[in-house]
Amino acid sequence: MAQVSKQLVIYDFDWSMADQDTDRWIFEVNNIKLRRRMKDNPDNLQWTDLVAQCCERLHAAGGTREDIENALRIMPFHPAMIRAIKKLKSDSVPQTTLLCLSNANQVFIDTILGNGDQTAFSKFGEESTLMALSTPAKSVAAQTCEELEAYLNRKGSDGFYDRMVYVGDGRNDFCPILRLREQDVVLARVGRGLEERIKEEGAASGLKARVIYWAGAWEVEELFPKLGQAESGEWHADDM
Repeated sequence: MAQVSKQLVIYDFDWSMADQDTDRWIFEVNNIKLRRRMKDNPDNLQWTDLVAQCCERLHAAGGTREDIENALRIMPFHPAMIRAIKKLKSDSVPQTTLLCLSNANQVFIDTILGNGDQTAFSKFGEESTLMALSTPAKSVAAQTCEELEAYLNRKGSDGFYDRMVYVGDGRNDFCPILRLREQDVVLARVGRGLEERIKEEGAASGLKARVIYWAGAWEVEELFPKLGQAESGEWHADDM
């Protein structure tokens, strides 16, 4: 396998970089009746409309922006994931650019990443990027694909990076991983939508990248130095 001197590591946010879902978490902390409303969705609202409705009701019940920010500051963010990303940035070989590509709320992400030891994540480095997508009218998956494509086009070509690594979990992560090449790697969290889509649609959709499944952040920390060991196909963290 060719030596990797420059790589792009792309992170989804909820349940990939962080160990929770930001939208649901703020109501679990502040108002469980609204969290139940999100679960039941009695008005059958589209997700972003449901979140907006619950935020309005939280405000009407006396909830404040500070309440939301305080909830986000205590949201689970695994120390192993923090260590993994800091090590990626400190290692000179390969040189790593980090890209956070997510439809999670920009304010939520900024609040979480600006908290304590996690400050390093919001300031990955001059050559790195934090790209959080606003919720679009078009599908999240299509928007994510377009943003990744636009980012790579700004770099000139695929060849700018020797390897791309995508860390994701949800069904919307399936579209962008189809953009990856044979030398690239998908780190897919087990038991979630991305794993389902890879197994159901990966071969038929022309997925080229190697796939490694992980369950906990500690496995991601363990996997990054071993990425060159995986051959084509699908692997589990325990196999590495």
